[in-house]
Amino acid sequence: MHKILVTGGLGFIGSNLIKILLRQKFIVINVDKVSYSSNFYNTKNFSNNRNYKFIKCDLRNKKKIKNIFNKFKPNCVFNLAAETHVDRSIDSPKNFIDSNIYGTFNLLECFKKYSNSFKKTKLIHISTDEVYGDVLKGRSKEIDTYKPSSPYAASKAASDHLVYSYVRTFKIPAIITNCSNNYGPRQHPEKLIPKLIYNILNNKSLPIYGKGRNSREWIFVDDHCDALIKIYKKGKLGEFYNIGSNYNIDNLKVVKKLLTVAKKKISLGQKVKIKFVKDRPGHDMRYAINSSKLKNKLKWKPKVNFAKGLEKTFLWYLENQNYYSKLNKKDITKRIGIKK
Repeated sequence: MHKILVTGGLGFIGSNLIKILLRQKFIVINVDKVSYSSNFYNTKNFSNNRNYKFIKCDLRNKKKIKNIFNKFKPNCVFNLAAETHVDRSIDSPKNFIDSNIYGTFNLLECFKKYSNSFKKTKLIHISTDEVYGDVLKGRSKEIDTYKPSSPYAASKAASDHLVYSYVRTFKIPAIITNCSNNYGPRQHPEKLIPKLIYNILNNKSLPIYGKGRNSREWIFVDDHCDALIKIYKKGKLGEFYNIGSNYNIDNLKVVKKLLTVAKKKISLGQKVKIKFVKDRPGHDMRYAINSSKLKNKLKWKPKVNFAKGLEKTFLWYLENQNYYSKLNKKDITKRIGIKK
């Protein structure tokens, strides 16, 4: 039975990936440093599964990471551990350099040595479409230039470059993926869709940056996780794979669609109204990626359309409001990322 090491498994994408891996009978070791965005509520449904183990560890702890490799001998590492919120990277860039660059470097150093003696292992490094920067027309391909706009995107771009350099120089068995905006259950409400849902459920206004015209490509988290597993099983080592839905929508339309879903499930409070707020510094207008390589070569395609995904997401938060109690309220409600 294959053993999978997932870094950042208490977070949004990581916990959803673990859920699917366990369902497919993999043994999963979850390594997470337990930061503000980590939530044990995300793993409560499988925390007692005999094929699941949690280890608290920061990727910057090289000795502990090395011991984890030697003890568990994973067949694959999914590296999802990262600081991910653009607004936080505006306030505190150093945290992103430490976690996303130095943490990845430590993981690579440990994996390099481990993979030399355990030849059948793989590293899947999960990144973002934000490394391509503002894409006003067309869709970014894997061969396109990186032009990150935020400290977050720059730190992820740097981590991608580090991984690829280890592929070329040290011949480590690794693959890099760049995914579009994820949404779904278990996402921290600092991000757009879960923040809107939190505000709807708590009778608060719905803040939208600028005029709400910023466009994103959205993918349901389970579709992303399915793609990652497909890439682990069938992907070519040393390659980059874009993962996306090919569905773009601006933020204002996202709010309106979410309100349509919410009205069918609950009675909206009087304060639940759209409120335009000061825009984020350096806010990219549009992200869009070309996922044809993944779809054509690995025969993958997304299954959940945006309308259905929004409904599933809203229902999860509606039925799991204890999720919020495990988080610091300031991390949900306080506006950050305003350049001073």
